Amino acid sequence: MDQRLGVSLFVLRLSVFVVMVMWSIDKLLDPEGSARIFESFYHIGGLEAGAMYAIGLAQIAIEIAFVLGVARFWTYGFVLVTHGISTLSSWQQYLSPFDHMMFLAAIPMLAACVTLFLLRDRDNLFSLGR
Repeated sequence: MDQRLGVSLFVLRLSVFVVMVMWSIDKLLDPEGSARIFESFYHIGGLEAGAMYAIGLAQIAIEIAFVLGVARFWTYGFVLVTHGISTLSSWQQYLSPFDHMMFLAAIPMLAACVTLFLLRDRDNLFSLGR
């Protein structure tokens, strides 16, 4: 049973990493578009490209630590909180789900983030953390 749990948690960690790191890379590739998202969804306006680069690079560094299983309380917590904020800030899209089907994918991913955080001490497969 523990081996299946370990594989399951690793697959969750890897898949969550792929999604999160793509969002972070997007901040580097399209900082203006990312700034519009920050303004529209998080009500944080006036972010310049340099700020988006800094945010994106910081997120990527934390996400790499996350996928490697380093400092699990902090990195898994960071992923959970940032994805949780992103999911909650999109609440208006959930009011008309058939017009915004892609936003619904955030909900099971949030569940995966919660699962990883709660079971972080059991997530040891391919993990550098203790």
